[in-house]
Amino acid sequence: MYVYTPWTILILAAFGLAMWAQFRVQGAFHAHSRERASSGLTGAEAAREMLYANGITDVRIEPVPGTLTDHYDPVAKVIRLSEPVYGGRSISAVSVACHEVGHAIQHKVRYPMLVFRHAMVPVTQFASGIAPLLLLAGFFFKLSGLLLLGIIAFSFAVLFHVVTLPVEFDASRRAKEQMVRLGIISAAEKRGADRVLGAAALTYVAATLVAVL
Repeated sequence: MYVYTPWTILILAAFGLAMWAQFRVQGAFHAHSRERASSGLTGAEAAREMLYANGITDVRIEPVPGTLTDHYDPVAKVIRLSEPVYGGRSISAVSVACHEVGHAIQHKVRYPMLVFRHAMVPVTQFASGIAPLLLLAGFFFKLSGLLLLGIIAFSFAVLFHVVTLPVEFDASRRAKEQMVRLGIISAAEKRGADRVLGAAALTYVAATLVAVL
C-alpha cells in the first residue's frame, strides 16, 4: 500500500490546480468569445492599433495555427496570434492580442524582468535538458553528487517559472489599461477582459507552483 506523504499530497494538489487553471482559461476565453467588442476590431487590428499608439512600428503580426497558442517572439519581433484571436472580434480576442502587445512594449522599454527572462533562456534550455539525465544517473548509480547537480540544474527551470510571473502580470496590466484608453473595449467590457486575462495568469501561477514543489 502506498503511503501519501504531505509532499505527495501537495504535489498532487498543484497538478490539480494546473488542470483546473487550464479548464478555467479555456472556459473564460470561450465565454467571452461570444461577446463582440464594442470597437468592432479584430484581435490583429487591436494589436496593431496598440502597437502604433506606443510608437512600435517594427513588430509584425502573424496568424498561427491552434487555439491559445498566442505569443510574442522577441528575437523575430513578431506577435503570433492564434486563428480565433487573429480574426476574432470578441472581448476574448482583443484581450489576448493586446496582452501579447504588452510583451512587445516591455521589450521596447526594456522591462527588467523581461530582460532577465530572455537572458535565462539558453541557460534554462541547457539545464532543463541535462537535469533529468543527472537525476536518473544519480538514482541509478546511487551518487548523491549527481543528484545534487540535477537538482541545481532543475532549479534554473524553476527560477524561469518564477521570473515569468511578474512578466505576465505586467503585460496584462498594460493591456487592460490601454485597451480602455484607446477605445478597443469600453469601461463596461473591462470586466470580461479581467476574467480572460486573470484566468490566463492563473495557468502561470499553477505551472510555477508545480515546478517549485
